[in-house]
Amino acid sequence: MEDRRGYDRDEIFSKKVKAGKRTYFFDIKSTRANDYYLTITESKRKVNGDNFTYEKHKIFLYKEDFFKFVEALNESVDHVKTELMPDFDFEQYENEDSENEYRDELKWE
Repeated sequence: MEDRRGYDRDEIFSKKVKAGKRTYFFDIKSTRANDYYLTITESKRKVNGDNFTYEKHKIFLYKEDFFKFVEALNESVDHVKTELMPDFDFEQYENEDSENEYRDELKWE
């Protein structure tokens, strides 16, 4: 939707993250007052016989909560990495994601 100055107010930025059977979407959107907020959507494909649907869960995150949210997320992930699973190699997933992104890029060439 365009505002009176011709700017698209709906979606400003979008990032898609494929994670196994789930896909996460990080979308920045604007309000009518030209303020911004983030929606985080988890989308999971459900197979019903020959058909499929998507189950979606959405979080709305407003600018005043960005810092607290990121801080809590980082603290939670760090706790799993250092306290609960200190010997686990989490870097294997980083490399896996890079390889998948590279393969996806090759498909478009």
